[in-house]
Parts: sequence; C-alpha cells; structure tokens
Amino acid sequence: MSVQAITTFFMFHGQAEEAMKFYTSIFDRSEIRQVLHHENGQVLHATFTLKDQTFMCIDNTNGDYHAFTPAISLFVDCDTEEEVDRVFGQLSADGQILMPLGQYPFSEKFGWVQDRYGLSWQIHLPKR
Repeated sequence: MSVQAITTFFMFHGQAEEAMKFYTSIFDRSEIRQVLHHENGQVLHATFTLKDQTFMCIDNTNGDYHAFTPAISLFVDCDTEEEVDRVFGQLSADGQILMPLGQYPFSEKFGWVQDRYGLSWQIHLPKR
C-alpha cells in the first residue's frame, strides 16, 4: 500500500472538533487520530480518517472568514444503496441538498449535499 502523498486540509471557524466527531460518526473505518488545542480550546491542528482516508483540520483563529464552496467537494464511493441513503441523510441534516438522490447515467444512485459546516459531498453508488 502506498503512502498518501496529498492530504485534504480543512479550516473551520470554531467547529473543527465538532465536525470531526460528526464525520467520524457517519463513516466506517473512521477515527480522530490526534487533536492539539490552543490555550483557548480551539483546534490548533488535528488529524482524522474517514473510510481510511486521512484528513487534517484547524480552527481559524486569525479572525478572517474563508467559506467552503461547492466548487470543491468530497466524492464518496459507497458499497450499498443503504450506505448511500444513510450517509446522504446524515450529511444533509441541517445542511442543503444541492442535487437530490437519484439514478443518473454515471451512477446507480447519487446525491450532492452541503453539510451543516459548509463542506460539499457527492455521495455515489457505482454502477455494477
């Protein structure tokens, strides 16, 4: 197995630890690996995995606001229709559906959501 050479890095606005806990509760083979905090309790640096993929994050502490955008999204291959439904439902709770779950020429079942933290996710069941 090769070492992951590029890691997606998220900058949250005071919700990094909450977001990691939310995401790791949704996906199998997921865990929070390390969290370092500032003196004020915000996340200085953290590492977590979702479906064995490593991610990093921080809380923005400089006062600037940088929003997430649907121009970049996380594309998730699911193994079953039940997984697609569950993941889509959990990520869309308190979020926004950008493309409803459905069958498309490129996917057995697909949906696109922006979650409560602003991250965009494309949930996909490959055609078999």
